[in-house]
Order: sequence, then C-alpha cells, then structure tokens
Amino acid sequence: MNRTFALIDANSFYCSCERLFDPRLKNRPVIVLSNNDGNAVSRTKEAKPFVAMGQPYFQVKDVCRRENIAVFSSNYAFYGDVSARLNMVYRQFSPEIEIYSIDESFLDYSGFDGRDLESYARELHQTVLRWIGIPTCIGIAPTKTLAKLANRLAKTTPEMGGVCDLRDQGKREEALKRMPVEDIWGIGRASAAKLQRLGVITAAELAALPSPLVRKLLSVVGERIVHELQGHACLPLEQMAPQRKGCAVTRSFSTRVTNLDQMLEAVSAYAVRLGEKLRRHGMATEALTVFYHTSPFDAGPSRLVQKCVTLPEASADTLTLLRAARDGAKAIWKDGYRYSKAGIVTMDLVRLEDAPHALFDGYDREVSAKLMAALDAVNGKFGRGTLYPAAAGIKRPWSTQFAMRSQRYTTRIEELPTIG
Repeated sequence: MNRTFALIDANSFYCSCERLFDPRLKNRPVIVLSNNDGNAVSRTKEAKPFVAMGQPYFQVKDVCRRENIAVFSSNYAFYGDVSARLNMVYRQFSPEIEIYSIDESFLDYSGFDGRDLESYARELHQTVLRWIGIPTCIGIAPTKTLAKLANRLAKTTPEMGGVCDLRDQGKREEALKRMPVEDIWGIGRASAAKLQRLGVITAAELAALPSPLVRKLLSVVGERIVHELQGHACLPLEQMAPQRKGCAVTRSFSTRVTNLDQMLEAVSAYAVRLGEKLRRHGMATEALTVFYHTSPFDAGPSRLVQKCVTLPEASADTLTLLRAARDGAKAIWKDGYRYSKAGIVTMDLVRLEDAPHALFDGYDREVSAKLMAALDAVNGKFGRGTLYPAAAGIKRPWSTQFAMRSQRYTTRIEELPTIG
C-alpha cells in the first residue's frame, strides 16, 4: 500500500488563539511573548515586517506602540486547550494521527482509496476554521518529510489556498528545486552549511546525492531524509508518544533572587510541578539535579552551580521530590550573587511499578499513591495551584511574569468571556 501523509499546522498559533475571543484583533498585528515577557515567539503576518522572531520585547516596545501592535504574554493553559480541540476535529478526518507539537499534527491518509484527498484536505481546512476559528495550512505527500515541505509551500504561497498536494512526482520535483536545503525538516544549521560548501543549495540537489556520500556527511539520519525526499517513506506515524527518558522544570525569575529563602521557595514550586508531570506520565525518578545561575547580561560576579540528589528509591511523590530539591539547593547556596534562573532536571526515568523498593529509608508507596491522587484530583477539578505545599510559597515575588496575559477563556470558569 502506498503511504500518504498530511501535515496540518495552525498558522501563527499563539496569536490565532488570542484572536479567537477578541474580534477587534482580526486584522491588527499581534505578537505573543515568551516567559517573563522576554522575546517574540509568535507573530501574525501583519506584525512580521516590524518584529523579528525571537526579538527581545524591550527592543521593539516603541515600534509596537507606533504600529498599534497588540502584545500578549504567553497563555499556555489556553493554547493547550485549543490544541486539544483542534486534534479532536482532526480525528474526524483520520483515525490515525500523530500530535507532533502543540500546533502541528500528522494525519495518515493511506488507504483512502477513491477519495479526492486534496478536496478532503480543503474540507478539513474549512471545518477547523468554522468549528474552532483557527486558520491552518495542510501539506499532503507520500512521506512525512515531503509533507512538511508541502506544508511550508502551502503557508508561503497564498494562491494555494492553504493546501499543497505533492503526491504527483512532477510537482514534487519542481517543489524540491525551489526549496533551500536549510529549510528541509531535519537539516540543521551545521548540516546545511556543510552541504552548501559542497555546492548543494536546494532540496533537489540533496535528493540527487548518492546514499553513501550522504551517510558519510550526515550519518544515517541524513540518509533517511534523502530517501524521504525521493518519496520513500522511512518515518512511521507515531500514534503513541515515546516513553519519557527525562523531565525538567526550569524558569527564569521575574526579579533577581538574592536570598536563600526565596530560592528554596522557587525550587519547591518546581518540585511540585515536577511531581505533577511525572505522575501524569506514570513515571518516577531515582535522582534529580537542582541548578541555578546568574545572568550573563548582569554586571557583577557570575555563578552557575548544580547539585545531584539521589533518592532512596524511585518516586513521583511531591513531598519526597520537594525535600530532595530543597536539600540540593541548600548544599550549593552562596550569598552575594543575583540569581536569574533555576530549575530541576531528571534523567533515566522509570515506570514506578517497575522500580525496586529500597531496603532502608524507603517510603510507603500505597499511602503516597492515595495522597498524590487526592492532591491531583483537587487541582484537576479546581485548577492547578489550588492545593500545594506551603514550602512552595504564596506571594512568590520571583515567579515568572505574565504582565500582558489574556484571559484563560476555556480553562478558568471565572475568566469566561462576558457579554454586556
């Protein structure tokens, strides 16, 4: 059976979400900023002439004011909920999908015999716009890499109407000639520079290289990309997310942290979040690493430190993780520095049911499971942060800044839009 994939991508996703409940933003330029309102991470087409992707907000604040650009802090809970709604619609059009990122999903169109897939994709495009209100672009091709390429063409070629079908070999060959090698999915900056030094400028030129040379230049990963560009599917649809190998919670502070009490509050809050993540994925950790550092842009002494803390046995218990994180943070603290960021990182995660019990200093897993289930149930029903250990702080002056965040229209009942 010939494989056919479709990649559907929400256009300027964060910005499109902000427009959903505010019709005044329809034709107005919009940007969304990263944590602590630092950099532009999403831009509408109207904003792109004035703001570059990743550009610090302080550099363009006057431009935004002059050009009437609407500026928003990131609203991750809202965006995540809209993403889930999008994928519910996608499942109406294909039983097999891979959620690749918050704004992109692959759909398997293999076996749709006798159906006009381009018209089918246009129906999906219009249905998403009508039901959810988010504009999308769709690329159709015999491989995932080519579907990515087709999606890019759909997004940058307005006359295509949001859908690009590259199943035809002639169309693929023309598209590959137009696509710069650095824009191919999976070709990083270093690989692109290496290819360009050899005179390989376009995707067509890369696809024409012999496999042994590609493997020597770009390893087996690059060889797989070339096969995909030639129309041979090498990458399957991943309907099940791969098991997590690690987990991290890191944040930049809104103000510099200069005393131990605030640092302990911060790492305690991150430990709480880490426990939530681990339990959601059914995983546990046997060790965690606490780190914090100063900013390279600040005047004064700099410092970057970390401490690995080993647990008696694998755990996803919030209280166990919190104690370990605080112990690690205390062990490496030193006064006289202005810390800008901290975090907790874990590696080599295990499934809790597969982890051995400690001979000494273990904990009661049954009691822990009941307590954590109750904690998660309360926060699931009334919102994250409803119930948490006091060690994680209440006022949190160090917490990440979202000064221009819109309402969480679909995830907080008290923030529902009102009329009149």
